[in-house]
Amino acid sequence: MPNFKTLLTLAILLAAGNFIFAQNVSAEDPAHENGGISLGEKFDIQNILSPYQMELKYGDLKPGDSLQVAFTAEVTSVCKNKGCWMKIALPAGEEVMIKFKDYAFFVPKDIESHTVFINGLAYVEEMPVEEQKHYAEDAGLSPEEIAAIKEPKKTLLFLADGVNIKK
Repeated sequence: MPNFKTLLTLAILLAAGNFIFAQNVSAEDPAHENGGISLGEKFDIQNILSPYQMELKYGDLKPGDSLQVAFTAEVTSVCKNKGCWMKIALPAGEEVMIKFKDYAFFVPKDIESHTVFINGLAYVEEMPVEEQKHYAEDAGLSPEEIAAIKEPKKTLLFLADGVNIKK
């Protein structure tokens, strides 16, 4: 029978491996843990990508490319009007705008700093000034901040068909 030190070391190594590499979670719906929420289509979270892995995937995408993928990240902001979009930050600081397929569901407006599991389509596009201003208004930015938006911007986007929010 292994001793306590051996078990503790093994537990730490397993946790570190899951953090650095993919999130191998055996439950189909991680949101049910701790009273979380599942929205949209159910999806398998086996081998879900970490924020670091997702950042590498986005680095390979060019406008017009897309990639079906599932990943986990922390929410940085949500549409304050109705929860019709959210943003997450990748490790190097770039933000990903998450929209919801066919507007079939919205997320709660108070989930900043919550961990989410997201399934859908990752892509990159040039976002026009008007669309940037629309999202800036939704986010509650000041009129001065909105007026400062003057050029199209390369934007990392994700069209989610399913979201699991951990509480």
